[in-house]
Amino acid sequence: MPVSAAVLDDLLRARLPPGLKIPPPCLLGMQGQPLEYEDGQWLSMRFPVLEAYQNPLGYMQGGFIAAALDNTLGPFSYLIAPPSVTSHLSLDYLRPVPPGMAYIDCIARLVSRTRHNLYLSGEVVGPEGKVLVLAHCTSHLLGP
Repeated sequence: MPVSAAVLDDLLRARLPPGLKIPPPCLLGMQGQPLEYEDGQWLSMRFPVLEAYQNPLGYMQGGFIAAALDNTLGPFSYLIAPPSVTSHLSLDYLRPVPPGMAYIDCIARLVSRTRHNLYLSGEVVGPEGKVLVLAHCTSHLLGP
C-alpha cells in the first residue's frame, strides 16, 4: 500500500524507544521518500540521484547506493523487530546508475526471521524497472 513519510515516521515512532531521531539525519540528507509498505513483508523508498553522488565517470558512487539501501533496510528492520542493527550487508552491482537518471527505488524484503536475526533482501531498481543492484542483509536483534 502507498505510504507517506509522515505515516512511516509515525509507525517507526510507535515501535521504537522514545528519544530516537525519526527520521534520522542520514535519511533526510539523502532525501529519501517512502513509496509503499506491506506490514512485515516489504518497504520501498525512492532516492533522487544527485550530482553530489557522482563518481569521476558521472555514475552514482557505490557507497551512496549502499547508503540508500541501508536507509531502506534499516527502517524496514525496525518495523519488523525493533531495535536492531545491521551486522552484515553485501551488494552485487549489476548495472551502473548513469548520469541523468532521476531517481532509484530501493526495496527491502523479509527473507527469514530467527530469534536473534532478521535476514533481508534488497534491490535497487531504476525508473525503467531494471534491477541495478541486489543486496543481502543480516540485522541483529537487540534486547531479550
